[in-house]
Amino acid sequence: MTEQETAVLLKRRAEGITEVVLNRPDKRNAFDDVIIQQLINALTEVNDDADTKVVILRSEGKHFSAGADLGWMRRMADNTRQENLDDSRELARLMNVLNHLSKPVIGLVQGAAFGGAVGLAACCDIVIATEKSSFCLSEVKLGLIPAVISPYVVRAIGERQARRYFISAEVFTARQAEEYGLVHIVCDDVEAMEARCNGMLEQLALNGPEAMKAAKDLVFAVSHKPINDTVIDDTAHRIADTRVGEEGQEGLSAFLNKRRANWIPENK
Repeated sequence: MTEQETAVLLKRRAEGITEVVLNRPDKRNAFDDVIIQQLINALTEVNDDADTKVVILRSEGKHFSAGADLGWMRRMADNTRQENLDDSRELARLMNVLNHLSKPVIGLVQGAAFGGAVGLAACCDIVIATEKSSFCLSEVKLGLIPAVISPYVVRAIGERQARRYFISAEVFTARQAEEYGLVHIVCDDVEAMEARCNGMLEQLALNGPEAMKAAKDLVFAVSHKPINDTVIDDTAHRIADTRVGEEGQEGLSAFLNKRRANWIPENK
């Protein structure tokens, strides 16, 4: 197999948990058009896998991802506008697929997350980083802009911080990323990050898989919408549907009868 063919791996971490792994540590997990397609394929596969309840996005090596691969950028510089547009649409598709994955996605960020990698982090539901993690929207240093990742990054860190970091290309720390909303949890080191991830997996295992999917969709349904009759009615329909659904019925029955819900593994 070539280096690119092994650049994205799928690993079963435990029952119900699948890892999507960037595996180019010698290239700081930089990605190009081929790897973008591999990521799309891997995410689509885990999304369609009924046995996967939670997805972890992580990388091998010292760094999460340096963003765009230098060789890819050289090729893009020589490409036509249409070829660049096609490339950009595929990166936009990757971000959209990751952002709207129907299952919870935990992102584990160690080392550098630069350029498009900030977009990957912004598209995860829960992001855990280390104290030494660093972030940079570095595109303007190359005379470019963080265009296709911008909707997700702006949603994560807000317009005010986006205006600063899109323009300045400053490196910011994991603690700053936590303050801005890009990162949820900062750990001392990679070992502590893995332990915190395991704790989060324990927490998610207690929750109904279909309910988590519906809760994620609920965020998209109400975010940035006016609280009007349409939104109010939609939320009422959503809770009514979940209450009478199979998982909702099981959850309520388990709670009222003080027993374990049937989706919780026996060892929890």
